[in-house]
Amino acid sequence: MKCPFCGFSDSKVIDSRPAEEGATIRRRRECLACQKRFTTYEIIERMPLVVIKRDGSRQTFDKVKLINGMVRACEKRPVPLSALESIADDIEQELQSSLEREISTAEIGEMVMARLKDVDEVAYVRFASVYRSFKDINTFMEELTKLLRSKN
Repeated sequence: MKCPFCGFSDSKVIDSRPAEEGATIRRRRECLACQKRFTTYEIIERMPLVVIKRDGSRQTFDKVKLINGMVRACEKRPVPLSALESIADDIEQELQSSLEREISTAEIGEMVMARLKDVDEVAYVRFASVYRSFKDINTFMEELTKLLRSKN
């Protein structure tokens, strides 16, 4: 690590501790040439996730968009925002730990629906109706019937 004061390229670590809830490591260093101290942060390098949309276009994964979609499905429902943030964190973690760097919106939607089903069934049906583009009442009833069967 290059010293920010004298530019010497060697330093020793004086202190090391986790920061930001373990997401980074804060290191206190001392330059071996000028003996001045400085702080560095070590973070995990995450590879960007690319989402393939229905029309074939690609964009980077955005957890905020994921949460916003769930918030719309949960409108006027007793679902705390913290539960939706937790779902989004779980999905992002699962996607990051997979070896795939590109994922379709269809796969992400299925992941959301699987988790929403356990949190709030009405929100699940709302999300599914928009996500799966229910064409008519029969398609909607089929989804409700599947939901009722899975409860028994």
